[in-house]
Amino acid sequence: MNAMEAILTRRSTRNYKPDLVEEEKIEQILDAAIQAPSGGNNQTNHFLVIRNQDVLRKLALMAEKAFSAMEISEDTYASLKHSINLSKRGGYVFYYNAPVLIVVANQRDYGNNIADCACAIENMMIAANALDLGSCWINQLKWLNEEPEIVDYLHELGMEKDERVYGAVIIGYPASDTGLPNRKLMPQKGNKVTYID
Repeated sequence: MNAMEAILTRRSTRNYKPDLVEEEKIEQILDAAIQAPSGGNNQTNHFLVIRNQDVLRKLALMAEKAFSAMEISEDTYASLKHSINLSKRGGYVFYYNAPVLIVVANQRDYGNNIADCACAIENMMIAANALDLGSCWINQLKWLNEEPEIVDYLHELGMEKDERVYGAVIIGYPASDTGLPNRKLMPQKGNKVTYID
């Protein structure tokens, strides 16, 4: 699969087999992340690769507790509203039971923290597609990156004191008939392009 094909056929996967992802594939995905551009070539992303199912379940319970305590207003972002509503119902698992969650943290006071994490996450999702793995961008821990209980737990897991989460990605084998990610090209409805010649 060439680079353009890997980019154009990448789709989000939200249903996974419990199968473990091979170490060499995770390493390739991390290599892609580490090679992503960063502001001033600072390379300050911190990748927490979580494969421990007990840790993942605990994070899901903590996130559900935090979201269920939130109120929805008229201007609440649609995806955040979705997480709040699902959490209030109970049983919300923000990482879709994927076997791998890669949390991407960066320095809290660094001006390019979100941009640098975004570049790395995109590289990981493209690499996962090229390796026949599913992936999905996960924002829930970013939305909760000042929730004291979650921040403290992430510090216990290895996140530095001056870091916060600015995105995450889940990786795994899709629970599809073929075992492959959905690669159907989709019509795009947005993203204006203006040429200035």
